[in-house]
This record gives sequence, C-alpha cells and structure tokens, in this order.
Amino acid sequence: MRSIAPVTVVATILLLSLWVPNYAIAGGAEPQVCDVGADYSLGVEDYSEAVRRHVEIVRKFPHNALAHYHLGFAHGMVGNRAADVKEYTRAEGLGLRSWDLFLNLGLAELEIGDPKEAMDSLRQAVLLGGEHSESHFNLGLADEQRGMLADAEYETLVSLRLNPAQPDARNLLGVIYAQEGKTASASLVWRELVREVPDYEPASTNLAILGRPSEAPTDETAAFDLPRAAAVNAIPAERELRLTAGEAQFNPSPTRYNGR
Repeated sequence: MRSIAPVTVVATILLLSLWVPNYAIAGGAEPQVCDVGADYSLGVEDYSEAVRRHVEIVRKFPHNALAHYHLGFAHGMVGNRAADVKEYTRAEGLGLRSWDLFLNLGLAELEIGDPKEAMDSLRQAVLLGGEHSESHFNLGLADEQRGMLADAEYETLVSLRLNPAQPDARNLLGVIYAQEGKTASASLVWRELVREVPDYEPASTNLAILGRPSEAPTDETAAFDLPRAAAVNAIPAERELRLTAGEAQFNPSPTRYNGR
C-alpha cells in the first residue's frame, strides 16, 4: 500500500466564555466574570494585547479563575504552550469547571507531549460537555493517536451523532476504520465525503492511499450505530491486519478552529 509523509494533526480549540455572562466556580463560590476590556482583545484576536491585559488582571485579582483561563488561551494562541498549560491549571485549581477549559487544557497538554494528563483532561471535557460534538471529537482524535481505536471509534461516532455534517470527524472515522482493517467501510466514508464536500482534500488523499474500488461495501457495514461493546469486541481479531498495513499513513484532520 502506497504511503505518504506524516501530516501534522491539529484539532479543535474553543473559547466559549467570552459570550457567556459568567462561570460558576466549584465549591459554592460566587460566579466570576473577567475584565471587559481585556476580553475585547481576545474577541478581536489581538492575542499579544490580550496577554498583556490579562497579566495585569491576574496580578490585581490572583484568585480570578476565569481571568487565568483567558490568559492561558491568549498565551496558547501566540504559541506559548507551557504558559497556557500553567494558566489553565491555575484556573482549574481555583475551582473553574467548564468543559471548554478542560478541552483546551487537554489539547495543550498533547502539544507539549504529556499524553497521560491530556487524556484525563479530555475525558473531563466529555464528562462536563457531553452534549458538545467538539469534546467527543477531540477525545476520539487523541484516542486514535494513541492507538486506542475502539475508544476512538466510539467517541467519533458520538460526535457525528451530535453533528453529522462535520467533515473532520467523518474523515477521522474513515482513518479509524482503515486502521482497524475495515477498508470497505473506510472507502465508503471517504467516497461519501468526497462527493458531498469536494474541496475537502484529506478525504480524496486518503481514498487514493487506500486504493479501494469504487463499489459500495458488501461484507462490512459502516458501523455508525455500533454500540460500544460491539466496537470493542471487533478490534482484537483485526489487530494483526492493522500492524501489517501500518505503512499507510492517513491524515486524520487538517483544520484548526478557533470556535468562540
């Protein structure tokens, strides 16, 4: 099977708190708000200014968890990965509990090479924000990167049930199927994606790598409705096939979002 060079995988980044009046803090403390002027810099994507202004806020109000969260986000958007993890962790330690905080913390931890902590954070994002497709998608992406394909398939399917149209999640599902040896199902997912979103290049690239014929699969189902137990039971028998086909490197997700 023809192989291609690895593609850097980037994932969904969210900051939802700018458009929410306040965030509750664990432990019964009063809800917190951040400085309007500092948050304006985030809103207009002036991240260097947002860092400067939020640093001033947390100096004056060191226990404002929401300000630490926003400072961490601004640091991350200018590439200060160690700093954004530090500020997210401070916000968590001060009692902030929001699904998007843990989502961004998990993604930052993945980027600095801390997969164990990242998985814990992403699972917390799912627990707090299970109704959001982004939390399941990013946990599925992290599971796929670590080779936990049954879990990756489950989370990706949940994400697609919540938001069926998202091309990145559909493409990721194809990648997972291909790695599991379900090549007919992978081909079906990618062919449908190419037909419906023709300018989404990863799907056509992955379809070419797969090298499958164009007919619909007859011996496999697309597995969109597989329960978790069925997905788990389906994996071990295909593990050897995945290893022998490992030279094909598929592209899980090409897009980075800043979804406020």
